[in-house]
Amino acid sequence: MADQMTTNPRIVTRRAVLQHASLLAAGVAGVTACSQRRRNNLPPPSPLRIGLVTDVHYAEKESAGNRQYRGSLARLSSAVAHFNELKADFVVELGDFIDAAPSADQELVWLKRIESVYVQARCPRHHVLGNHCVQTLTKEQFLSKCGANRSYYSFDVGGFHFVILDACFRQDGQPYGNKNSEWTDSNIPPKELEWLGADLKATSRPTVVFVHQRLDVDSQYGVKQRIDVRKILEASGKVLAVFQGHNHLNDLKEINGIRYCTLTAMVEGEDNAHGLLTLHENGSIRLDGYGRQASVEPAPMRLRGP
Repeated sequence: MADQMTTNPRIVTRRAVLQHASLLAAGVAGVTACSQRRRNNLPPPSPLRIGLVTDVHYAEKESAGNRQYRGSLARLSSAVAHFNELKADFVVELGDFIDAAPSADQELVWLKRIESVYVQARCPRHHVLGNHCVQTLTKEQFLSKCGANRSYYSFDVGGFHFVILDACFRQDGQPYGNKNSEWTDSNIPPKELEWLGADLKATSRPTVVFVHQRLDVDSQYGVKQRIDVRKILEASGKVLAVFQGHNHLNDLKEINGIRYCTLTAMVEGEDNAHGLLTLHENGSIRLDGYGRQASVEPAPMRLRGP
């Protein structure tokens, strides 16, 4: 079954420190909260700010093509400093935090080094597993070094619900790790799909999803169960947008009322690339791109009931 898009939103790419544009979505729950605040003469809350990076691919090795592996250390440091300056409420790296090394021991050294930069963020940090994160390392090795113990989970911040997914499973359900997988064999197993449905059913908050591999394309970059995942997201009536990486390019699609935003890779090219996602209580979302990260033209959207 082919992936069906209902619209083709425009993306604006511009080499600049700040690219002002927005990805907008109106949430019913947020509108209700705003009305209550006005009735009670309360000031509007500060918007929620989320720093986003993807495909850092840090490694102490020579550049290959456009990939400048060593340069990612300074690029992430710059992005983290920027997020601190912007007072981000939390940050998310969308996978492929490190690149492949000849041995697990070497990858652990690289992971420790790049994580020492990431921890400089003055806010909570989240990791999404990418295929390179667990190409040689196991999930347990990677997560333990990052102070995490779960590869998929959810959490609430500022009136919104957030979901982090793990698509680093083989088609037979085995988790990636110890060189047992191919990057084109990306899957979300039945247990995780069941968890996702139950998690979205249990929340009443507008929701944003983070994942490494793409949920919106029928290609080698896509999750095999993407249609099943999208049905769950759509059925909830609560999901505003999905943010993903893996493909190393800027892209934006809308499928059945949900936006799928693919961020470009930090490791590629001469310039840095990161984004700031801003969420307001009324449910509106704005994505500001920095460097090679594209921003998105305004486009209204409204949550549907389940």
